[in-house]
Amino acid sequence: MNQIINMIMRTVMRKLLNKGIDAGFNKAASMRGNKGQQPQGEIDDHGNPIKRGNQNRQPGGRSAKQAKQAMKMARRAGRM
Repeated sequence: MNQIINMIMRTVMRKLLNKGIDAGFNKAASMRGNKGQQPQGEIDDHGNPIKRGNQNRQPGGRSAKQAKQAMKMARRAGRM
């Protein structure tokens, strides 16, 4: 009986810990992208704005996804 209770407690604690880690990484990734002002765009000779490839990206979106994937891989490696 004690083993069953321990198994359930470990499962619940692991899920809570993983949710907390994911939330922390998401928060850190969203805070990183909001620092400072956006750089002013360049204007060509005719007064039209010049678009660069990386100016239209959402800040923090890709890094949050990469952090989540890295944490999943670390958890899987820790189980083996």
